[in-house]
Amino acid sequence: MRTLKEAKPGESVSVLKIDGVGPVKRRIMEMGITKGVEVFVRKVAPLGDPVEVTVRGYELSLRKADAELIEVN
Repeated sequence: MRTLKEAKPGESVSVLKIDGVGPVKRRIMEMGITKGVEVFVRKVAPLGDPVEVTVRGYELSLRKADAELIEVN
């Protein structure tokens, strides 16, 4: 499986699953990142943190640790 952290800038991916439990998973889902949603990777910082994405028309900045919990295709 591939994670959102591994997606390249300019790539659109679909969310398959969100790992993690409790507050971490809830925080990711409150950003609008849920199973089946399309995520466009805009930019990844040189050291991989943060990962900037567009989800449902909103521009978000994710921590590398959170991006590793999101499985995509």
